[in-house]
Amino acid sequence: MNKSLKNRLSVYLLLTIISTLQLFAQDSKPLSKDKYDAREKHFKNIRQLTFSGENAEAYLSFDDKMLSFQSRQKGDNCDQIYSMTINGEHKKLISSGKGRTTCSYYLPNGNILYATTALADEVCPTPPDPSKGYVWPLYPTYDIVVADSSNGKILRKLTSEANYDAEATISPVGDRIVFTSMRSGDIELYSCKLDGSDIEKLTDEPGYDGGAFYSLDGKKIVFRASRPKGKDLESYQSLLNENLIRPKQLEIFVMDADGKNKKQITNNGRANFAPFFHPDGKRVIFASNMDDPKGRNFDMYMVNIDGTGLERITYYEEFDGFPMFTRDGKKIIFCSNRNNSNPGDTNVFIADWVE
Repeated sequence: MNKSLKNRLSVYLLLTIISTLQLFAQDSKPLSKDKYDAREKHFKNIRQLTFSGENAEAYLSFDDKMLSFQSRQKGDNCDQIYSMTINGEHKKLISSGKGRTTCSYYLPNGNILYATTALADEVCPTPPDPSKGYVWPLYPTYDIVVADSSNGKILRKLTSEANYDAEATISPVGDRIVFTSMRSGDIELYSCKLDGSDIEKLTDEPGYDGGAFYSLDGKKIVFRASRPKGKDLESYQSLLNENLIRPKQLEIFVMDADGKNKKQITNNGRANFAPFFHPDGKRVIFASNMDDPKGRNFDMYMVNIDGTGLERITYYEEFDGFPMFTRDGKKIIFCSNRNNSNPGDTNVFIADWVE
Protein backbone atom coordinates (compact mmCIF):
# COMPACT_ATOMS: atom_id res chain seq x y z
CA MET A 1 0.00 0.00 0.00
CA ASN A 2 1.51 3.35 -1.01
CA LYS A 3 2.04 6.17 1.48
CA SER A 4 -0.62 8.43 -0.03
CA LEU A 5 -3.32 5.77 0.28
CA LYS A 6 -2.26 4.99 3.85
CA ASN A 7 -2.55 8.68 4.75
CA ARG A 8 -6.04 8.93 3.23
CA LEU A 9 -7.18 5.84 5.10
CA SER A 10 -5.75 7.23 8.34
CA VAL A 11 -7.62 10.51 7.88
CA TYR A 12 -10.85 8.64 7.08
CA LEU A 13 -10.48 6.48 10.20
CA LEU A 14 -9.74 9.52 12.36
CA LEU A 15 -12.83 11.39 11.06
CA THR A 16 -14.99 8.33 11.68
CA ILE A 17 -13.72 7.99 15.26
CA ILE A 18 -14.21 11.69 15.97
CA SER A 19 -17.77 11.65 14.58
CA THR A 20 -18.68 8.59 16.63
CA LEU A 21 -17.25 10.16 19.78
CA GLN A 22 -19.29 13.32 19.10
CA LEU A 23 -22.47 11.26 18.78
CA PHE A 24 -21.85 9.59 22.14
CA ALA A 25 -20.24 12.58 23.88
CA GLN A 26 -23.35 13.99 25.53
CA ASP A 27 -26.56 12.56 26.90
CA SER A 28 -28.89 15.55 26.55
CA LYS A 29 -28.71 19.31 26.81
CA PRO A 30 -31.43 21.95 27.28
CA LEU A 31 -31.87 24.21 24.28
CA SER A 32 -30.82 27.71 25.27
CA LYS A 33 -33.62 30.28 25.49
CA ASP A 34 -32.16 32.35 22.64
CA LYS A 35 -32.87 29.37 20.36
CA TYR A 36 -36.61 29.40 21.12
CA ASP A 37 -39.22 30.87 18.77
CA ALA A 38 -42.19 32.42 20.58
CA ARG A 39 -44.47 31.23 17.79
CA GLU A 40 -43.71 27.60 18.71
CA LYS A 41 -46.24 27.80 21.53
CA HIS A 42 -46.73 24.04 21.81
CA PHE A 43 -43.08 23.44 22.79
CA LYS A 44 -41.60 23.82 26.26
CA ASN A 45 -38.36 22.55 27.84
CA ILE A 46 -36.73 21.49 24.57
CA ARG A 47 -33.75 19.20 25.05
CA GLN A 48 -31.27 18.06 22.42
CA LEU A 49 -30.45 14.33 22.45
CA THR A 50 -27.87 14.00 19.63
CA PHE A 51 -25.13 16.43 18.65
CA SER A 52 -23.56 15.53 15.31
CA GLY A 53 -24.24 13.91 11.97
CA GLU A 54 -27.55 13.11 10.30
CA ASN A 55 -29.94 11.62 12.86
CA ALA A 56 -33.55 10.91 11.94
CA GLU A 57 -36.66 8.81 12.48
CA ALA A 58 -36.35 8.52 16.26
CA TYR A 59 -39.25 6.39 17.50
CA LEU A 60 -40.31 5.41 21.01
CA SER A 61 -40.47 1.99 22.63
CA PHE A 62 -43.78 0.72 23.99
CA ASP A 63 -42.93 1.94 27.51
CA ASP A 64 -41.81 5.39 26.23
CA LYS A 65 -38.38 4.90 27.84
CA MET A 66 -36.22 4.18 24.78
CA LEU A 67 -35.73 5.51 21.28
CA SER A 68 -34.49 3.75 18.16
CA PHE A 69 -33.13 5.98 15.41
CA GLN A 70 -31.01 5.99 12.28
CA SER A 71 -27.76 7.91 12.15
CA ARG A 72 -25.05 8.68 9.63
CA GLN A 73 -21.90 10.26 11.00
CA LYS A 74 -19.15 12.07 9.14
CA GLY A 75 -17.15 9.49 7.21
CA ASP A 76 -20.06 7.01 7.03
CA ASN A 77 -21.53 6.10 3.65
CA CYS A 78 -24.84 4.80 4.95
CA ASP A 79 -27.28 5.19 7.84
CA GLN A 80 -27.11 2.70 10.68
CA ILE A 81 -29.58 1.94 13.49
CA TYR A 82 -28.94 3.03 17.08
CA SER A 83 -30.84 3.08 20.34
CA MET A 84 -30.78 5.43 23.33
CA THR A 85 -32.93 6.42 26.30
CA ILE A 86 -35.33 9.36 25.93
CA ASN A 87 -32.75 11.34 27.94
CA GLY A 88 -30.14 10.65 25.25
CA GLU A 89 -28.24 8.21 27.46
CA HIS A 90 -26.69 4.82 26.62
CA LYS A 91 -26.44 5.34 22.86
CA LYS A 92 -25.72 1.99 21.22
CA LEU A 93 -25.25 0.68 17.69
CA ILE A 94 -27.92 -1.93 16.90
CA SER A 95 -27.31 -2.71 13.22
CA SER A 96 -24.14 -4.36 11.93
CA GLY A 97 -22.55 -1.26 10.41
CA LYS A 98 -22.86 -2.89 6.99
CA GLY A 99 -25.15 -2.08 4.08
CA ARG A 100 -27.82 0.60 4.43
CA THR A 101 -30.51 0.59 7.10
CA THR A 102 -33.68 2.57 7.66
CA CYS A 103 -36.97 2.83 9.55
CA SER A 104 -36.41 1.18 12.92
CA TYR A 105 -39.24 0.57 15.39
CA TYR A 106 -39.57 -1.14 18.77
CA LEU A 107 -41.55 -4.34 19.20
CA PRO A 108 -43.65 -4.87 22.34
CA ASN A 109 -40.96 -7.20 23.77
CA GLY A 110 -38.24 -4.54 23.41
CA ASN A 111 -36.54 -5.93 20.32
CA ILE A 112 -36.11 -3.66 17.28
CA LEU A 113 -37.43 -4.05 13.78
CA TYR A 114 -35.72 -2.28 10.86
CA ALA A 115 -34.97 -2.57 7.14
CA THR A 116 -31.51 -3.40 5.84
CA THR A 117 -29.72 -4.13 2.56
CA ALA A 118 -26.84 -5.89 4.35
CA LEU A 119 -28.32 -9.37 3.98
CA ALA A 120 -27.98 -9.06 0.20
CA ASP A 121 -24.72 -7.10 0.10
CA GLU A 122 -22.59 -5.80 2.95
CA VAL A 123 -21.44 -2.88 0.79
CA CYS A 124 -23.46 0.34 0.94
CA PRO A 125 -25.69 0.46 -2.19
CA THR A 126 -24.88 2.99 -4.89
CA PRO A 127 -26.87 6.23 -4.52
CA PRO A 128 -29.05 7.48 -7.41
CA ASP A 129 -27.50 9.22 -10.41
CA PRO A 130 -27.36 12.96 -9.55
CA SER A 131 -28.60 13.76 -13.07
CA LYS A 132 -32.01 12.42 -12.00
CA GLY A 133 -32.43 15.39 -9.65
CA TYR A 134 -33.90 14.95 -6.16
CA VAL A 135 -35.19 11.38 -5.99
CA TRP A 136 -35.62 8.74 -3.31
CA PRO A 137 -34.04 5.32 -3.99
CA LEU A 138 -36.16 2.23 -3.38
CA TYR A 139 -33.40 -0.34 -3.07
CA PRO A 140 -34.83 -3.76 -3.97
CA THR A 141 -32.38 -5.38 -1.54
CA TYR A 142 -34.13 -3.84 1.48
CA ASP A 143 -35.68 -6.47 3.73
CA ILE A 144 -37.27 -6.11 7.15
CA VAL A 145 -35.56 -7.86 10.06
CA VAL A 146 -35.97 -8.15 13.83
CA ALA A 147 -32.89 -7.65 15.99
CA ASP A 148 -32.14 -8.24 19.66
CA SER A 149 -31.95 -4.76 21.20
CA SER A 150 -29.35 -5.89 23.73
CA ASN A 151 -26.69 -7.08 21.29
CA GLY A 152 -27.96 -6.27 17.78
CA LYS A 153 -28.12 -9.92 16.69
CA ILE A 154 -30.65 -10.44 13.89
CA LEU A 155 -33.24 -12.87 15.21
CA ARG A 156 -35.36 -13.31 12.10
CA LYS A 157 -36.07 -11.96 8.65
CA LEU A 158 -39.70 -10.93 8.12
CA THR A 159 -39.65 -10.38 4.34
CA SER A 160 -38.05 -12.30 1.51
CA GLU A 161 -39.47 -10.70 -1.65
CA ALA A 162 -36.99 -9.60 -4.34
CA ASN A 163 -38.35 -6.08 -4.05
CA TYR A 164 -38.29 -3.05 -1.76
CA ASP A 165 -39.67 -3.87 1.71
CA ALA A 166 -39.20 -1.15 4.34
CA GLU A 167 -40.89 1.68 6.28
CA ALA A 168 -42.34 -0.69 8.86
CA THR A 169 -44.05 0.51 12.04
CA ILE A 170 -46.04 -1.33 14.67
CA SER A 171 -49.52 -0.80 16.07
CA PRO A 172 -49.44 0.54 19.66
CA VAL A 173 -51.84 -2.30 20.45
CA GLY A 174 -48.94 -4.63 19.63
CA ASP A 175 -50.67 -6.92 17.14
CA ARG A 176 -49.81 -5.77 13.59
CA ILE A 177 -47.07 -4.26 11.44
CA VAL A 178 -47.74 -1.88 8.57
CA PHE A 179 -45.03 -1.61 5.92
CA THR A 180 -44.28 -0.41 2.38
CA SER A 181 -43.48 -2.83 -0.44
CA MET A 182 -43.02 -2.98 -4.21
CA ARG A 183 -43.96 -6.66 -4.39
CA SER A 184 -47.01 -5.87 -6.57
CA GLY A 185 -45.05 -3.72 -9.02
CA ASP A 186 -46.28 -0.49 -7.45
CA ILE A 187 -45.44 1.02 -4.05
CA GLU A 188 -48.23 -0.10 -1.74
CA LEU A 189 -48.98 -0.50 1.95
CA TYR A 190 -49.36 -3.92 3.54
CA SER A 191 -49.95 -5.17 7.06
CA CYS A 192 -49.00 -8.42 8.76
CA LYS A 193 -48.75 -10.05 12.16
CA LEU A 194 -45.59 -9.52 14.23
CA ASP A 195 -44.10 -12.76 12.91
CA GLY A 196 -44.58 -11.68 9.28
CA SER A 197 -47.59 -13.92 8.62
CA ASP A 198 -51.14 -13.00 7.53
CA ILE A 199 -50.08 -10.35 4.98
CA GLU A 200 -52.87 -8.04 3.84
CA LYS A 201 -52.63 -5.48 1.03
CA LEU A 202 -54.11 -2.16 2.16
CA THR A 203 -53.72 0.16 -0.86
CA ASP A 204 -54.13 -0.39 -4.59
CA GLU A 205 -54.18 2.95 -6.45
CA PRO A 206 -51.32 3.95 -8.81
CA GLY A 207 -48.78 6.07 -6.95
CA TYR A 208 -46.57 5.90 -3.91
CA ASP A 209 -48.11 4.82 -0.58
CA GLY A 210 -45.80 4.73 2.44
CA GLY A 211 -44.56 6.16 5.71
CA ALA A 212 -47.52 4.75 7.64
CA PHE A 213 -48.30 4.85 11.37
CA TYR A 214 -51.16 3.47 13.45
CA SER A 215 -53.34 5.47 15.80
CA LEU A 216 -52.88 4.77 19.51
CA ASP A 217 -55.92 2.45 19.57
CA GLY A 218 -54.68 0.61 16.46
CA LYS A 219 -57.92 1.28 14.57
CA LYS A 220 -56.62 3.76 11.99
CA ILE A 221 -53.54 4.32 9.84
CA VAL A 222 -52.12 7.62 8.61
CA PHE A 223 -49.77 7.66 5.61
CA ARG A 224 -48.29 9.74 2.78
CA ALA A 225 -49.26 9.12 -0.82
CA SER A 226 -48.99 10.42 -4.37
CA ARG A 227 -51.78 10.10 -6.92
CA PRO A 228 -50.17 11.03 -10.25
CA LYS A 229 -52.30 11.35 -13.38
CA GLY A 230 -51.60 11.59 -17.10
CA LYS A 231 -48.01 12.54 -17.91
CA ASP A 232 -47.18 12.68 -14.20
CA LEU A 233 -48.20 9.02 -13.93
CA GLU A 234 -46.01 8.14 -16.92
CA SER A 235 -43.06 9.93 -15.30
CA TYR A 236 -43.75 8.20 -11.97
CA GLN A 237 -43.84 4.76 -13.60
CA SER A 238 -40.68 5.47 -15.61
CA LEU A 239 -38.76 6.33 -12.43
CA LEU A 240 -40.30 3.37 -10.62
CA ASN A 241 -38.82 1.07 -13.24
CA GLU A 242 -35.45 2.35 -11.99
CA ASN A 243 -36.46 1.86 -8.33
CA LEU A 244 -36.78 5.62 -7.82
CA ILE A 245 -39.48 8.12 -6.91
CA ARG A 246 -39.52 11.91 -6.99
CA PRO A 247 -41.32 13.01 -3.77
CA LYS A 248 -42.41 16.48 -4.89
CA GLN A 249 -46.14 15.95 -4.33
CA LEU A 250 -47.17 13.77 -1.41
CA GLU A 251 -50.42 14.28 0.48
CA ILE A 252 -51.50 12.90 3.86
CA PHE A 253 -54.24 10.26 4.00
CA VAL A 254 -56.06 8.45 6.81
CA MET A 255 -57.74 5.05 6.55
CA ASP A 256 -59.06 2.27 8.75
CA ALA A 257 -56.47 -0.31 9.82
CA ASP A 258 -57.90 -2.79 7.27
CA GLY A 259 -57.50 -0.30 4.39
CA LYS A 260 -61.14 0.81 4.22
CA ASN A 261 -62.51 4.37 4.34
CA LYS A 262 -59.49 6.16 2.88
CA LYS A 263 -59.63 9.95 3.22
CA GLN A 264 -57.17 12.57 1.96
CA ILE A 265 -56.65 15.21 4.66
CA THR A 266 -54.16 17.57 2.95
CA ASN A 267 -54.45 19.03 -0.52
CA ASN A 268 -51.68 21.58 -0.99
CA GLY A 269 -49.74 19.98 -3.84
CA ARG A 270 -46.49 19.98 -1.89
CA ALA A 271 -44.28 17.41 -0.17
CA ASN A 272 -46.08 16.31 3.01
CA PHE A 273 -44.64 13.39 4.96
CA ALA A 274 -43.86 11.86 8.39
CA PRO A 275 -47.45 11.95 9.68
CA PHE A 276 -48.21 10.77 13.21
CA PHE A 277 -51.45 10.60 15.21
CA HIS A 278 -51.86 12.67 18.34
CA PRO A 279 -52.85 10.24 21.14
CA ASP A 280 -56.40 11.65 21.09
CA GLY A 281 -56.85 10.05 17.65
CA LYS A 282 -58.50 13.21 16.34
CA ARG A 283 -55.43 15.04 15.01
CA VAL A 284 -52.36 14.29 12.90
CA ILE A 285 -49.00 16.05 13.06
CA PHE A 286 -46.82 15.98 9.93
CA ALA A 287 -43.95 17.71 8.12
CA SER A 288 -44.43 19.83 5.00
CA ASN A 289 -42.75 22.42 2.80
CA MET A 290 -46.10 24.09 2.03
CA ASP A 291 -44.99 27.53 3.30
CA ASP A 292 -41.67 27.68 1.46
CA PRO A 293 -42.02 28.87 -2.17
CA LYS A 294 -38.71 27.18 -2.98
CA GLY A 295 -39.80 23.92 -1.33
CA ARG A 296 -36.60 23.54 0.68
CA ASN A 297 -37.72 24.28 4.23
CA PHE A 298 -39.86 21.77 6.11
CA ASP A 299 -41.88 22.61 9.19
CA MET A 300 -44.37 20.65 11.25
CA TYR A 301 -48.14 21.16 11.10
CA MET A 302 -51.18 19.68 12.78
CA VAL A 303 -54.56 18.98 11.19
CA ASN A 304 -57.78 17.28 12.23
CA ILE A 305 -58.41 13.85 10.69
CA ASP A 306 -61.27 15.35 8.66
CA GLY A 307 -58.82 17.82 7.06
CA THR A 308 -59.96 20.89 9.01
CA GLY A 309 -58.14 23.05 11.56
CA LEU A 310 -54.68 23.21 9.96
CA GLU A 311 -52.15 24.74 12.40
CA ARG A 312 -48.46 25.44 11.92
CA ILE A 313 -46.37 24.07 14.80
CA THR A 314 -42.72 24.96 14.04
CA TYR A 315 -41.09 28.02 12.47
CA TYR A 316 -37.41 27.15 12.26
CA GLU A 317 -35.94 28.30 8.92
CA GLU A 318 -34.53 24.87 8.08
CA PHE A 319 -35.74 21.28 8.60
CA ASP A 320 -38.17 20.14 11.32
CA GLY A 321 -39.82 16.73 10.99
CA PHE A 322 -40.32 13.10 12.11
CA PRO A 323 -42.60 13.94 15.06
CA MET A 324 -43.81 11.32 17.53
CA PHE A 325 -45.80 11.75 20.74
CA THR A 326 -45.45 9.80 23.95
CA ARG A 327 -48.58 7.79 24.69
CA ASP A 328 -49.84 10.32 27.23
CA GLY A 329 -49.35 13.19 24.77
CA LYS A 330 -47.19 15.10 27.24
CA LYS A 331 -43.94 14.95 25.24
CA ILE A 332 -42.98 15.08 21.59
CA ILE A 333 -39.90 13.69 19.86
CA PHE A 334 -38.76 15.36 16.64
CA CYS A 335 -35.71 15.86 14.43
CA SER A 336 -34.36 19.23 13.37
CA ASN A 337 -31.46 21.16 11.85
CA ARG A 338 -31.69 23.70 14.69
CA ASN A 339 -28.69 24.32 16.98
CA ASN A 340 -26.30 22.47 14.67
CA SER A 341 -22.62 22.03 15.33
CA ASN A 342 -22.05 21.62 11.59
CA PRO A 343 -24.09 22.77 8.56
CA GLY A 344 -26.44 20.03 7.41
CA ASP A 345 -26.54 18.16 10.72
CA THR A 346 -29.92 16.83 11.79
CA ASN A 347 -30.42 16.00 15.47
CA VAL A 348 -33.02 14.44 17.73
CA PHE A 349 -34.92 16.61 20.24
CA ILE A 350 -37.54 16.04 22.93
CA ALA A 351 -39.91 18.68 24.30
CA ASP A 352 -42.89 19.04 26.60
CA TRP A 353 -46.07 19.37 24.52
CA VAL A 354 -48.32 22.26 25.53
CA GLU A 355 -51.95 22.22 24.42
